[in-house]
Formats: sequence, C-alpha cells, structure tokens
Amino acid sequence: MGKRKQNKQFLTTLSKKQKKHLKEFGEEHPFHDVPEQSESEADELEPEEEEEEPEQKTAYQKLLSTLNDDDDDEEEEEEEEEEEDEGGDEDEKGEGEPADGEEALMEAGDGEDDRKEPGDEFVDKEHESQFCLETNFTGKGEQEETRDEDSKDTNLPVFHKLVETRWRDLNQTFNHKGQVEEISPLQLELLALMGSYKDLYYPETCPVKQGPHVRSAYCLHVLNHVLKANSQVLAHNSQLKEQKSRTKAGAEPQDELRDQGLTRPKVLILVPFRGSALQVVHTLISLLETKGKKVMVSNKKKFKEEFGEDEDEKPPNLQRPDDYNAIFTGNVDDHFRIGVSILKGSMRLYAPFYSSDIIITSPLGLRTVLGAEGERKRDFDFLSSIELLVVDQADVFLMQNWEHVLHVMKHMNLQPLDSHGVDFSRVRMWNLNNWARHYRQTLVFSSIQDPQINNILTKHCANYRGQIVIKNIPKTGSICQVLVQLPHVFQMFSSASFIDHDARFQFFIDKVLPQYKDSVMSHTLIYIPSYFDYVRLRNYMKKEEMNFASVCEYSSKSEVSRARHFFQKGEKQFMLFTERFHFYKRYTIKGIQNLIFYGLPSFPHFYSEVCNMLATATQGEEASWTCTALYSRYDAHKLAAITGAQRAGQMLNSNKAVHLFVTGGEDKNV
Repeated sequence: MGKRKQNKQFLTTLSKKQKKHLKEFGEEHPFHDVPEQSESEADELEPEEEEEEPEQKTAYQKLLSTLNDDDDDEEEEEEEEEEEDEGGDEDEKGEGEPADGEEALMEAGDGEDDRKEPGDEFVDKEHESQFCLETNFTGKGEQEETRDEDSKDTNLPVFHKLVETRWRDLNQTFNHKGQVEEISPLQLELLALMGSYKDLYYPETCPVKQGPHVRSAYCLHVLNHVLKANSQVLAHNSQLKEQKSRTKAGAEPQDELRDQGLTRPKVLILVPFRGSALQVVHTLISLLETKGKKVMVSNKKKFKEEFGEDEDEKPPNLQRPDDYNAIFTGNVDDHFRIGVSILKGSMRLYAPFYSSDIIITSPLGLRTVLGAEGERKRDFDFLSSIELLVVDQADVFLMQNWEHVLHVMKHMNLQPLDSHGVDFSRVRMWNLNNWARHYRQTLVFSSIQDPQINNILTKHCANYRGQIVIKNIPKTGSICQVLVQLPHVFQMFSSASFIDHDARFQFFIDKVLPQYKDSVMSHTLIYIPSYFDYVRLRNYMKKEEMNFASVCEYSSKSEVSRARHFFQKGEKQFMLFTERFHFYKRYTIKGIQNLIFYGLPSFPHFYSEVCNMLATATQGEEASWTCTALYSRYDAHKLAAITGAQRAGQMLNSNKAVHLFVTGGEDKNV
C-alpha cells in the first residue's frame, strides 16, 4: 500500500508533458521540469525542446500538437487515452504497411534516387510510372502467362497472346515491298531450338540471305520472353494486392511469389552498328502491332533521328559485293546504347537501364559504361540478372575489337554492389544464390566459324540446360570461286598453340620472304589478317630498309591513294595489306603479280576476292603470277572453308608441308 501511495503521489507531481511521455515510452521525460514553473520558464523551455526533438515527427506527435489544453485533469487523461489509441493505430499503419498511394510514391521516389543512368545521354523519365512493374497490375480478363518448361526441342514454344496471332507473319517485319512471304523452315527450327532455352551457336548467318530471317526469329523469341515475364509479375502484383486485403480480414498469408531478378533488365542484345539496332527495334514494334492497332512507342521520333541514316551521309554508288552492302547499310556508328521497356503492348525507348527490359548496345558503347578496375565511375549492376544474351553478327565484332566483347562477358551476371530498390521477397532464389549465369541463355549468330567465337560458349557460358552448336561441313570451299589461272601454294609450319605468333613470323622471314626479295618478284601484295602482325612486319621491313608501302584500317585517304599509286607503278616492291582494311573498304588493288597470305583470311570469300584482283593486271603477265598461303594445324576451320573439308583433312594429315592447287583454265576448276 505504501508503494501505491508513493506512485500516486509521484504521478500527481508530474507535469502534463511528463505524463504523456511516461505513457508513450514507459520512462520519465528527459527534461526534469518542475511542476510549479512559471509561464515564462515554460516559454523558454519550449524552443529548446523543439530544437532537440527530431525533425520528422511521428503521426502520434502530430496529433498531440493539434490538441487543446484543458484544465480538468480527468478530461485530459481521457483525451490522452483516446489519442494514444488512435496514434498507436496510425503508428502501426505507418511502420508496418503504408497506404497504397503512399507506397506508390515511395517506390517511385526510391527508383529515381537509386537508378542512376550511366553516361550523360538522353534518358526518358517522363513515362517512368507508366512502365513501372511494381505499380502496375493485371487488367480485367488478362491471365498469367507461364513458360512451358517441358516443351521439347522439336516443338515450338508457347507464345504470349500479344504475339500469338502475329508470329506467323514474321517475315513481313523486314519485307516492306508488300510481298507475302511465309515463315521459313530455318526460322521454325531456330524458334524451336531457342524455345528450349539452351545456348545456341549458329555460324551460317549470311548477311544477305539468312541475316534478316535470323534477326526476326530471335526478336520474336526475345519479345515473347519479356512479355511472359512481365505478365507474370503483373499477375503476381494483383495476387499480392488481394492477399493484403485478405490478411487484414484475418486470412492466413500465402507463400511468397518470386518472379524477379536483382535488377529489371532481362535481355541484352549486342549488335555492331546503329543501323542494326534500328532494324531490331523496328522488328519488335512490327511484332507488337496487330491489324488495325498501332503500338504506342515513346521517343520514336528522337530514336529515328539518332539511329537513322541521313541522306547527306549516304555513300556514293560504288560497286561493292552484296555482303558489304548488307553489313554497312544504314548508320554505321559503333558507339551507342539504348534501353527499351515493354509493358502491356506499349514500348518505351531511351528508358533508364534499371527500368529497362531490353538493352540494345554495341560492345564499345557498353564498355564505356562498364569501365575498368580502378576507375571511379563505372557501373555493371544492370547486367546482374540478364536471362537472355544475344550476340548478333559476331564476325563483325572480330573486325572491330574483340576485347570489348570479352570484357562484357566477364561482367555478366555478377552480384550487384547496390540493391537499387529491389523487393527481395520477390527475387528468385537462384538470383540470390548467385546462380544466374547457370540460367542465362546465350544466342550467338555469325557468318563464319572462328575459335575466338567458340571461346564465348566454352569459357563464358554455363547454361545448365546445355548447348547446341550447328556446324555444316564445307564441301568445295571458296577456292573454287577464283576465276584467274593461278597456282596456289599452301605451306604448313609447326606451331605450339593458336596464339603462337612468333612461329609464323619466324617461318615467314626465314622461308618465304627471301624468295621475294629479288627485283624480279616485284608487285608483291602481303595479306595480313591481324593488325598486330601487320605492325610487327612493318617494323621489321623498315629496319631492313625494304622498299614497301602499307595500308591499314587507320590509314588516311591520301596515304591509301599514294600507296596504291606507287605499288601499281612498281615504285614500291611490296604492299602490306590488312584484313580489316579490306573488310571496311573493299578497294581493288591494281598491279598485283605475286600474292602472299601471311595468314588465312577469317572470311573465306576474302580469299577469292583478293585472288581475283590479279585479273586487273595487264595481259601477258599471267605466266608469272604466284600465290602463297601459310597455315598451321590450328587453322583447320579456315583451311576447310577455303579448300573444302576433304582436301583440308588430307593436307593436315599429310607428311608433306607444301601443297599445290591450280585454278582457272577452260573448266575454271581446281
């Protein structure tokens, strides 16, 4: 009884503020006010209290500040109890589950702060809420689209309803002449293989014939993957919204719905030029369009201005091969990147990377964002949850800078350094466990077979579903396309590895070059596939004070003109000629009488093109023409593409190191 009296006396001695603090926090107020303080002292204490109070007031404190003082203690206590009950409910709501409107604003605000777009290029932030997955839900009548994981390789995948009625008109996406073209067997087979979600390497993509068909096929696969993934997220958003209302009503909570990655980007498409990116986006738009209904595409005008081709920049009408015209049609700028988000049949171009579903970029454009170790400004978190990687025209990347492609592959599916506002309760477990690389599908398309391209699938791909590599054995080879009468001497040298450049260089300067130093062997063109070998050989010939000219991809127009003139007139005995220069220019070098392939060309048709340059020489010199090509056992793919698989096998397994072929004549055959 004594303690109760003491407690009662203690409560009566407390001020009103101390009573409120005691009921709210269970402890005395930190300010030891005296009950009988004057009004002036209270006024002096109030500003100090306001300064020490936190800036962000809770809902309970806001309610207390709006109440009026009452002289009656009993009425004050009753009001305080009611206020505490209301404030407690408000606190629970604020700390636990915010209102829908407040939640949406918080998510939108977090996204703007966390999603820092790399680079200073234009980024569309106007349509952020419209294409945000977290704040959108499935509309009425829409059902969740699920992927058929048990589909066989021979069957077509299950298509999303937005493309289900359009996919058979696949070839109309690039055929603007109005001609009706049915879907090809190649496209059906590719769609079935891609639908299995295994890694795929298809090295038969000719830019003239198969190129447009292959592009439209993988664009359909990409669009189908993104639409189904986003539909699943929107359907789960609606389910979670219903679950929240049920849990408030007393129902038991259900299992978590895990349908997202650590970041939103799902697809990465690597293409060499802006013109290629333009064709990819146009294909995606045409696949989304249905009869009588156009797709809403934001920033489409700006996209056409930046990725389209100006009429003033079109090259003059030069005679070039068909493959050259197919590769270099449109804007050939190789430094670009753009984010694309797709939601409910609408498309948003120039989306920030962390709000994008698809990232279309060149290796160089992405390399400038990824940066290197030690750089302060770099970002690669947006590649952490890539589920589908498309490497289109990989052979063109070999002619640009292959190191950029390898740099991108090394940064794929790494754990992000920042959360970027992700809801971890929705993240798939294999993303949290850092297993994303085992669930990524990689599609590689090229027109040639090359060990460096094979290295992508063997060293940088770990798809648990497996890999599919398509190889067609060449029967004849490009040597059959040589029209001039010419003896071809293939000399084999021993090499320790694929990257052993010293053995090739030493064999060339010891065995081959001395035969052509005589003044009689003038007008000699040396074809060099690698730029590093070109620099090494150029420095050696300068040191030996040999009479030569050189052209490479970095030579100016005036340097190329002088070198071609001096070589044609015979003032320069040798001409060093790089493969990249021929790839980008396709100039016809006149005056060639002797031809040396320092290495076999990466593109087999380059062999016949360079050999046919001898036809421009004056008549009467055919008897003195020669052609020499160096190869090792690591050049099996290139040798088979030039001479044919059967002849290449015989040459590699033969005890002889020198083999002779003669082209031309009446039958025009080897």
